[in-house]
Amino acid sequence: MTITDKWLNTAPTHWTRGRLKNLISSVTNGTWGSDPVENGYDVPCVRAADFDRASRRVDLSTAPLRHVEPSSFRQHLLKAGDLILEKSGGGEKQPVGMAVLFTGNDKAVCSNFCARVRPAAGVDHRFLTYVFAAAYGQGLTQAAVKQTTGIQNLDTGAFFASRWTYPAKDEQRRIADFLDIEIGRIDRVRKSREAQGELLNLMLNQLVDGATAGDSETLKRLGVDSNRADWGLGRISRLCQVVPGYAFPSEEFLHNGGTRLLRGINVSVDETSWKDTVSWDEEKMPTPPRFHLRDGDLIVGMDRPWISSGMRMTFISERDLPALLLQRVACLRPKSTEVDMKYVYWSLRSSMFRQAVEGELTGVSVPHLSGDQIGGFTFPLPPVSTQRDISHRLSNHSASIRKLRSTMQRQVKLLDERRQTLITAAVTGQFDISTASGRSVTEGVSA
Repeated sequence: MTITDKWLNTAPTHWTRGRLKNLISSVTNGTWGSDPVENGYDVPCVRAADFDRASRRVDLSTAPLRHVEPSSFRQHLLKAGDLILEKSGGGEKQPVGMAVLFTGNDKAVCSNFCARVRPAAGVDHRFLTYVFAAAYGQGLTQAAVKQTTGIQNLDTGAFFASRWTYPAKDEQRRIADFLDIEIGRIDRVRKSREAQGELLNLMLNQLVDGATAGDSETLKRLGVDSNRADWGLGRISRLCQVVPGYAFPSEEFLHNGGTRLLRGINVSVDETSWKDTVSWDEEKMPTPPRFHLRDGDLIVGMDRPWISSGMRMTFISERDLPALLLQRVACLRPKSTEVDMKYVYWSLRSSMFRQAVEGELTGVSVPHLSGDQIGGFTFPLPPVSTQRDISHRLSNHSASIRKLRSTMQRQVKLLDERRQTLITAAVTGQFDISTASGRSVTEGVSA
């Protein structure tokens, strides 16, 4: 028995029993077209990357322009009220099968990895969007996935054959109206939490920038007693040994036994993750000592060094050892008593470092930071005692902010869960919307 089967028999008796396909008029595969030619048939092409997954709407602001031949233009053109279903793509944490609503009047098409879904006569498009959201949350799309070469492909025939039950259009509209209001309340709280998290990030970044630049007001705010006249200028290459990773041949990687290799995918912001691990046989093929990681090494991910939550950089601890340094990752070690490595960490986190190197990153599809770029970075350098004081105080602020952000992330996750629960309950008839209120969905999370 599926999750859907559990509620089908308890749905209101006046609702129609059928299948998802009964709610659909047509399904048309999308097109990728060709490069723009500026002849009037260049239109935004909606990809899964252009889905606003929170609101379940299309975001055309990032959709690329593509040329669609006039002969097939009308066949693929989207109109307000169409749904766009992702039928190929997805990933481990984000399964394929999400559907969003197209609400604009702009001319647009969807990509060949998606399909345009038109509601049947007598079906409200907003209600159908919520139905698809409930089906996705219940795992109906996941159950219809066929995976090949790492790509998830949705068997739309199997998915649309899923059993479902639904009311007449007037009641569909009332349910959609109810959900629009209640989900809107949840989303406002959610956006508030996300904005607060971004503000906390901004506050920390401003502290880091000010402290590592020697700004007197920032140092005073942190409680650091420092005379700016005592500061000099440091260069990473003079103060630190910069060790780019070793080019271990991938055909010799082990998946069991051996010494772990630290790769770029193992380096995140302030942490190492050993979930996807490959190893090396040190007994068979010894590695030069400098590529053996040590406790206290500062690690920088060289490919895509900056992600949304910060710079891919962390310290190695005893629990990470033994491990070896693979290419696309760099290691920094002190070679002078003038420098505190935690202060180097905060200096590399500053916007000063980013501005110094970002315009020179190599690689188009995968921006890449070089060891020379790190080594050539110069930065304000106070006495080592002041460096330690600044690092200690920035670490304390960072820990407090991280704790607050963790609380907000838990609240956002809770809101997402309650949002999904409310949608599913409403479109499956588990309560009467004429007497119910979804306000309790945000219970425990104040606005």
